[in-house]
Amino acid sequence: MNEIPIARRDVITARLEQGLPVVAAELAAEFGVSEDAIRRDLRALAAEGRCRRVYGGALPVSPASTPMAVRVDEARDRKNALARVGASLVKPGQLIFLDNGSSNLAVVPFLPADSRITVATNSIAIASEVVKRKDLQLLMIGGMVDPHVGGCVDAGAIAMASSMNFDHCFIGACAIAAATGVCAFSMADAVFKRALAAAGQHNVVLATSEKLETRAPYRVAAINEIDHFIVEFDAPDDKARLLAHADTTVMRAAAPG
Repeated sequence: MNEIPIARRDVITARLEQGLPVVAAELAAEFGVSEDAIRRDLRALAAEGRCRRVYGGALPVSPASTPMAVRVDEARDRKNALARVGASLVKPGQLIFLDNGSSNLAVVPFLPADSRITVATNSIAIASEVVKRKDLQLLMIGGMVDPHVGGCVDAGAIAMASSMNFDHCFIGACAIAAATGVCAFSMADAVFKRALAAAGQHNVVLATSEKLETRAPYRVAAINEIDHFIVEFDAPDDKARLLAHADTTVMRAAAPG
């Protein structure tokens, strides 16, 4: 395999590091080379851990693109800070949905005690935490488990979620940008999340800073379809303002500790 020309590699890498997806056909036209040459470039960059290959191109490497089991213990204090604010929105007697995601998992211990709250989820990890709390009712959304997502996102899960009226839906986000909205890396996961957004009276996203102004290929919801974005205490002001300008409510978590 020929070595990637340095200039071309630097351009592709820079775009990926900015959180931008790259399309093989567009890169081939830009650099005046074949798509096969670009695909070889992307394979080499993927082997170095610089991107994740997808059909037609590549995506930037993101913590959200790794399996949930890997992400659970990452930045736990920061996720707890987001979760504490999210849990404060929940009122006694409500039916809420906790979508698969390590930040949403962190919500469980902060939910008000002895408040007749029912938690629905498609996530194995979240269900296992909810069931430990004797004061919460668990409603499991079932179906075929997607091992990468860590929960059920198939047609059966969509049908079950679509038949309910959730007071709050905590929707997991792989990427968030004012222009493209809330997005996911998996098409099946995105379709499931769109059903959640339609079923939620109030939709909430807990947004860790590395996801802000990044993109993923499958759209879940426009920014104004999410009622509350909860961002980290030190989230960049310019990125938070972009969300607020898109007609949603942005709340900041307290500093961890």
